[in-house]
Amino acid sequence: MGKKNKPSLSLSHFVGVVVFSLCFVPKSVLGVKQDLRFGKNGEFKILQVADMHFADGKTTPCIDVFPKQMPSCSDINTTSFVERMIQAEKPDFIVFTGDNIFGIDAIDAAKSLNAAFRPAIASNIPWAAVLGNHDQESTLSREGVMKHVVGLKNTLSQVNPAEAHIIDGFGNYNLEIGGVKGSCFENKSALNLYFLDSGDYSTVPAIRGYGWIKPSQQLWFQRTSAKLQRAYMRQPEKQKGPAPGLVYFHIPLPEFASFDSSNFTGVRQEGISSASVNSGFFTTMVEAGDVKAVFTGHDHLNDFCGELTGIQLCYAGGFGYHAYGKAGWSRRARVVVASLEKTGKGSWGDVKSIKTWKRLDDVNLTAIDRQVLWSKSLAGVHRKKQAGDHE
Repeated sequence: MGKKNKPSLSLSHFVGVVVFSLCFVPKSVLGVKQDLRFGKNGEFKILQVADMHFADGKTTPCIDVFPKQMPSCSDINTTSFVERMIQAEKPDFIVFTGDNIFGIDAIDAAKSLNAAFRPAIASNIPWAAVLGNHDQESTLSREGVMKHVVGLKNTLSQVNPAEAHIIDGFGNYNLEIGGVKGSCFENKSALNLYFLDSGDYSTVPAIRGYGWIKPSQQLWFQRTSAKLQRAYMRQPEKQKGPAPGLVYFHIPLPEFASFDSSNFTGVRQEGISSASVNSGFFTTMVEAGDVKAVFTGHDHLNDFCGELTGIQLCYAGGFGYHAYGKAGWSRRARVVVASLEKTGKGSWGDVKSIKTWKRLDDVNLTAIDRQVLWSKSLAGVHRKKQAGDHE
């Protein structure tokens, strides 16, 4: 009786084993935070809420609404809008970009913060917040506000990064969005979110006006971006370029003034209330190379997105009813969706596009200004064009 031949391994089988071993590396090896990840539909949806200006609930009157709305309008309208947005969009993540409470009119900061974030907490959807210029004007300091926020349920907010021993402000941190479970990007961050404290008011006597993002914060951002890019561009599933990054803070950069009605989507109905000095953070982001869009609040009557040097600069538009606005111009929120590329094997790959729209607080929660903020295909065309220009 002859010896049985051992079953031979085909090349395709061998490749499959190698791919499997490369894709499914334990999380501890990569050190990627897996608090958030893309869904099975290959999408990750973010709801941005800017300038709630919450104070004391139903006793707090609305500002800049029609006279007939005044008797029944209060902070409760703001809460209702958050609830309706969550129900309509069912986001994977909610970001509150500052002036969450209007400190001057809030009797108890902790109670106001609890009430302001209650809809997000009740939804059991992960959420995060940064500070504006009014959050600390009640019974808690700026640090106290951020520490209170971090202690609330379902939040992924952080007071400051553990690795940054010296850093200005409170609420500088990043979150990593893992790829679809079971895909080669499961243990990679396919989308990176950066949050920064843009300050409140200048503490330099010779410089008047609002605060700005300081050198210590920019150094942390640079190091964090570089670390994330190194992880993304090495095995497993080694990539040629960085994962897209989105940045959230409150006060717009001076560069937001670079646009007019011919080169943005949305409206600009007031001036750009940035710091009176330019601390260079926009240049820092351009140099880092991964940031595709920046999202701010602060100027309630602006809701535009405009592209400058490859980065989209976006306002969310005013959300809260105890915040200045414009009677007849609906309060609004911004939605951002990152979509993954479908691979040839029927799985999900890296991010192929980032889209956005706004919803108005009207009867239908009308969606407006749908646009593509970034796409992998257009970015490739742009790179080829630049290469051709230098030939």
